[in-house]
Amino acid sequence: MNNINPKLVNQFIKVCERAAYGASIFKGKNDKIAADQAAVDEMRNELNKIEMKGKIAIGEGEMDEAPMLYIGEKVGKNVGEELDIAVDPLEGTNFTAKNLPNAISVLSVTKKGGLLSAPDTYMEKIAIGPDLPNNVVDLDFSVEKNIKLLSEAKNTVPEKITACILKRSRHDKIINSLNKLKVKIKFISDGDVTGVISVGDPNSPVDIYLGTGGGPEGVLAAAALDCIGGQMQTRLVISDNNEIQKASKLGIKNLKKKYNISDMIKGDVIFCATGVTDGEMVKGIKDQGDFFEASSFILHKSQKLSKKITNKIKK
Repeated sequence: MNNINPKLVNQFIKVCERAAYGASIFKGKNDKIAADQAAVDEMRNELNKIEMKGKIAIGEGEMDEAPMLYIGEKVGKNVGEELDIAVDPLEGTNFTAKNLPNAISVLSVTKKGGLLSAPDTYMEKIAIGPDLPNNVVDLDFSVEKNIKLLSEAKNTVPEKITACILKRSRHDKIINSLNKLKVKIKFISDGDVTGVISVGDPNSPVDIYLGTGGGPEGVLAAAALDCIGGQMQTRLVISDNNEIQKASKLGIKNLKKKYNISDMIKGDVIFCATGVTDGEMVKGIKDQGDFFEASSFILHKSQKLSKKITNKIKK
């Protein structure tokens, strides 16, 4: 198997640490645009220090929408391994602006061609944790059927299942179905990368994630689940001609295709998330004067690496 050089892991951690620090300067300042821009600037600057031929497969948007970290942008020193990179320099711009929990800087890396280039559209998602039979749940099943099948697979009852879902009016029908089944619901207001990953966290009560969120975030979450175990199925939600064009530019022909993790992530993968504000997955940036403390969650599939670390970094 053609794996990513393990020596690159620490460099990708630095990328997320710097991006998180950039965003953290704007914690509670009610300026999500400035927070996002600072994270983008820091992330790009750090990516360009790495000896790699990197390409942004998922980024801030298309070239005409995003001045930096746009889809297709080349990053790195243009020597070494050819890598595809998915980035979300600041997942949770609102959380940062209002100094609320669970803002993170996040990226995932594969060898060239290993990441699904998802357009910046909505995506239906369903995810469950590890050690369950394959294809237990499916986007085309009703909520009732998915919960029933998951309960049986876990040898429990719907009342003891916890579902995570973004609190949005578009999810009212799903929420009504969950309530009728007496499933416990953990609502999140933003940041569904963390929400999806929670199904694979042994310390989390979440059994299933479901609902519609961002496409790029879906691929980032799939990268993490690919390392820690779990199942995920997604499907793009294409609502107009502009989005059809976006998808076709990225080579997506079948707009109704259901993607499993193996369709979104191929080969070896690195995943890294650094906290901007304190959250369930990682702590936020702590400013200590001349330096800052950054807490990160790192996964590297081929090394079977899964760890949380806190580093002190000079400003």
